[in-house]
Amino acid sequence: MAMAVALFAWPAFAAAPVVIKDVRLSSGPDSTRVVFDVSGKLAPAVSVLHDPERVVIDLPNAQFKSRAFAMPEGQGLARSLRAATTDKKAQRIVINVSQAVEPKSFHVPPSGPSGHRIVLDLLPIATAAATPVVPAAPRVVKSLPVNADRDIVIAIDAGHGGEDPGASGRRGTREKDVTLAIARLLKTRIDNEPGMRAVLTRDGDYFLPLRERINRARKLQADMFVSVHADAVRDRSVRGSSVYVLSARGASNEAAKWLADQENAADLIGGVSLGGKDEVLKSVLLDLSQGASMSASTEAADKVLEQLDRIGNVHKQSVQNAGFVVLKSPDIPSMLVETAFISNVEEEARLSDARHQQRLAEAIHAGVRSYFTANPPPGTAFSKSMANDRLVQNGPASAPVAGVR
Repeated sequence: MAMAVALFAWPAFAAAPVVIKDVRLSSGPDSTRVVFDVSGKLAPAVSVLHDPERVVIDLPNAQFKSRAFAMPEGQGLARSLRAATTDKKAQRIVINVSQAVEPKSFHVPPSGPSGHRIVLDLLPIATAAATPVVPAAPRVVKSLPVNADRDIVIAIDAGHGGEDPGASGRRGTREKDVTLAIARLLKTRIDNEPGMRAVLTRDGDYFLPLRERINRARKLQADMFVSVHADAVRDRSVRGSSVYVLSARGASNEAAKWLADQENAADLIGGVSLGGKDEVLKSVLLDLSQGASMSASTEAADKVLEQLDRIGNVHKQSVQNAGFVVLKSPDIPSMLVETAFISNVEEEARLSDARHQQRLAEAIHAGVRSYFTANPPPGTAFSKSMANDRLVQNGPASAPVAGVR
């Protein structure tokens, strides 16, 4: 007698079917995201089919909220979506994609007004392959040829985005919108500064993983990384700006990760490749780079906090330390700016005001500029400009500067 063998059994998280409330689609420059708003926890099964390229996601023990449920129109890598019922308690969604992709899915637990979500990211195979990148290290902690004449590069990171709205104020102001508005204004000011250039880690309303934010900064050879946020706490009377740099514990944890991760072996730390070095030398090189970066971070953050104090309240009178992931690049001076408390009604109103957003951008720019004025990276156009300014102001020891009165 033939015996039936069960190859796979769905874990039952709930006796009654989980309701699929909504399916949303968004796309960024490097990926497309599908979000399923569901009433409870699910264990999805994701597979890829070829000829033509499709991604299939099976949701067991689930049902759509109505028979007339409509799939969103395609965008980004997702050309179209269609749904089918595989049995009485399972739903299948087929996504027709424009090219070969690698899908990555995860569950997001309830947070604030948002309930359970299943998130499916579609990554182009070229992006998902994770080939080691060998970017040039940022210049602020090393010397370059003095004839480079390059711009100082500031990576501006608008916190949150896309499926991650960040904190929200009582009037509905979303952190992700405020941070992007300030980041764009800050970029404009920095781009107008001779010898400086700004790059945005995201320039739209899409989700970007935390590690990807610092990876982009390193690939862009940034000299400094500034992450823009808006704070929130339960006590709605709390107000003021704060500036954070990486804590010693956060740096130690990151150093251990770098030394343990073989993919980092070919990477550059402070301009020196770790590849081919023994473990002790790797550790020394990493410590030197981290130490220089953390020192520069603190000095620059002090100057930004000083400027923020001139346009409003500061929550803390000194730079704070934390283990935020976006601060963990070992060779880029990095800071996280909490512009205000969006949970405070008055500060929420100010954060929504275009004029105050401009003032915040001006303050951050002034602090960053003050730091680089005191510490111009060798070989940059900004460094040459500072040297010329000093020459005009002071003049050479033996003769006046031609053409300067």
